[in-house]
Amino acid sequence: MIGEAVCTSLHQDGHAVDWVRDGNAAGNALAHEHFDLMLLDLGLPGQDGIAVLRQLRQHGKTLPVIIITARDGVEDRIRGLDAGADDYVVKPFDLDELAARMRSALRRSAGQAAPKIVVGTISIDPATREVQRDGQPVALSAREFAIVEALTLRPGAILSRAQLEERLYGWGDGLDSNAVEVHIHAIRRKLGSAFIQNVRGVGYFVAKPEALT
Repeated sequence: MIGEAVCTSLHQDGHAVDWVRDGNAAGNALAHEHFDLMLLDLGLPGQDGIAVLRQLRQHGKTLPVIIITARDGVEDRIRGLDAGADDYVVKPFDLDELAARMRSALRRSAGQAAPKIVVGTISIDPATREVQRDGQPVALSAREFAIVEALTLRPGAILSRAQLEERLYGWGDGLDSNAVEVHIHAIRRKLGSAFIQNVRGVGYFVAKPEALT
């Protein structure tokens, strides 16, 4: 029930969500797929969450991990953090607080300190999902916002179409072959034709702020 509620909430916030229900499946998914962040329950069948986390860190992966668990003892929290977790949420928890902790973990992993992302004349607030251009609000769909957020968290970094698709669609979601291009066309229309740039055959990027001055 908790997993279904979290998935529903994250989908409503525009996240692509993949959900596995045992430790062995989690390890397999982490070995073969790219993820931006993991919410990890400790009490998993197969192998527990601590084992999954230690295996992830032993392989050198820096994926942000937030532990979700009913184990609220101090020793349990210390054990999880020392195993490589970035944050810890104890059941029962508020979904809005979980979303805020996710945003914080994603900012840290991208080297961002400020809660708002500013690129040129474009301002993005991940907490409220508000976007402004020249101080004026701009309405983006959930998937348009997901693309903008992914590109502006790391200005100058090129993301391929496949990488953007991973941020927009979960394993069971239907995907049109030109979905990313359609969304980017809409974003350029709203935020300016030069906001998202592309390197032919490689992918898309948003220029670093200093390159826009």
